Order: sequence, then C-alpha cells, then structure tokens
Amino acid sequence: MDPQRLEQIKELVLRLAITYGPKLLVGIAFLIAGSIVARWIGNLFSNWLEKRQLEPPVRLLMVRLVRVLVLTLFVLMALQNLDVQLMPLLAGLGVAGVGLGLALQGVLQNLVAGLTIIFTKPFRVGEYVELLGVEGEVIMVELFSTTLRHADQSRVVIPNRKIVGEILHNYGRIRQLDLVVGVGYETDLNVALRVAREVVEANLRVLKEMPPVVGVMKLADSSVDIAIKPWVKVSDFGPAGAELYQSIVDRFRAANISIPSPQCDVRLVNPAA
Repeated sequence: MDPQRLEQIKELVLRLAITYGPKLLVGIAFLIAGSIVARWIGNLFSNWLEKRQLEPPVRLLMVRLVRVLVLTLFVLMALQNLDVQLMPLLAGLGVAGVGLGLALQGVLQNLVAGLTIIFTKPFRVGEYVELLGVEGEVIMVELFSTTLRHADQSRVVIPNRKIVGEILHNYGRIRQLDLVVGVGYETDLNVALRVAREVVEANLRVLKEMPPVVGVMKLADSSVDIAIKPWVKVSDFGPAGAELYQSIVDRFRAANISIPSPQCDVRLVNPAA
C-alpha cells in the first residue's frame, strides 16, 4: 500500500478515535449501567407485586416490561450520546415492525390472546377446565399457550388464540361426581338411600362442607336408578368415584339390597306356531 495512503488512514482512525472514542466508552457504560439498573428495578418491582398476590404469568410479564422500558431508556441515552439521529431510526424500526408483524401474525395473535387471558382471568392455574373438546387441570398459562394436564397425566398444549372467544367450562378446583346405581323395584328405597348417604359421608375424599345430592333419578326398565353426586377435589375425582362404587356394592350386598341386571321378558303370542 502507498505509504502516503497508509498515513492518511492512520490519521483518520486516530481522529475518529479521539472524536468518538470517549463517546463510545460512555455509551458502553450506559448499556452496562442500564442492564444493572433494569435488573435491580425489576427485582424491586417483582417483590412489590408478590405482596399483591398477582398471578405468576401477570407478575412475570409486568416485570419483563419494566426491565425492557428501563433498558430501552438507557439505550436511547447511549445512542444520543453517539450523536445518532433517533427520529429516522425510530421510523425505520416502525416500518420493520410492520413487516415483522405481518410475518408473525399467528404468533402475535397468540400473544394478544395470552394477554387477554392473563388480565381477564377466565381460569387460573390449578382449576379444571373443558374447552375445544379437551379437558384437564390448568398447570401453566403463558403468553403464547396454555397447558392442561389430563387425567391420564398427559399434557395438552393449546395456542391461546384458540381459547379466546370459545365456549369455556370452568369447573374450578372441585368437581361433582355423577354416580348412578340401580336397585330392584322390590327394594325399600328409604333404606337404599340411607345406605348410599352413609357411604358418601364415610368417604374421606368427599368434601364435607358441600352437601351431596342423593336421590331417585330414574325409573328404568329393570331397576330404580339412584343418583349419587358428591363434591370432591379435582385430584380426587377419579379415585373417589372408584372407592364409592366399591363401597356401595359392599354395603348393598350386606344389607341384601339387590342390584339387578337388565332383563327382558319375551311373550309368545301364538305358542303353537
């Protein structure tokens, strides 16, 4: 390379270093300070939100927004220190944001739906819900999806945009069992109902503060159907039903209460034929 040209490059680099070097160092210092301050303010804000007993997704979202806002402020200060024109930069970011929004339309729909779920709270973590043909216990509500745990311990991940605007059945944290047992028409119904109530009251999984429904539901062809509908926790829904059915069978057998099987009487109109 020409020595004169090399000397000009060295002078240019030296001049730029003298002019922008201190500003660059100050800008880096702004970024480092911004990350520290954003983390510190975020922790303080998170501790304050915990005392307000907000939902974890809401608390996490608000803390992240605060940290991003604080860090953005320090980034703008660093760019201004480097004599960067902010208005053209913001305009370019706006145009890029429109294009990115069109490309990520489905993701943004999930994000908006997730914010809607978080702030309107149609359900909470730990509640049992049924929607879109699936059901399960809500174990996680995130910005883009909601996760349910099915009774067989499998997980169902639903995009949030599929939830908003759909019919939702929220059972809460308790569910009502719907058990049916048939007894013979010759059975003393008062005795059968009393035994059924005793079985329900003796079960430890049944919630005592909510009275169960025990009564005659239907006069079927071969039996009188008794409805037994106690309240249990979501986690006890399956085991409680199995325990109550077994106890009812045992108690009915001990009390000589018959549980008839379906029968069909056939009459011959013309036996000779």
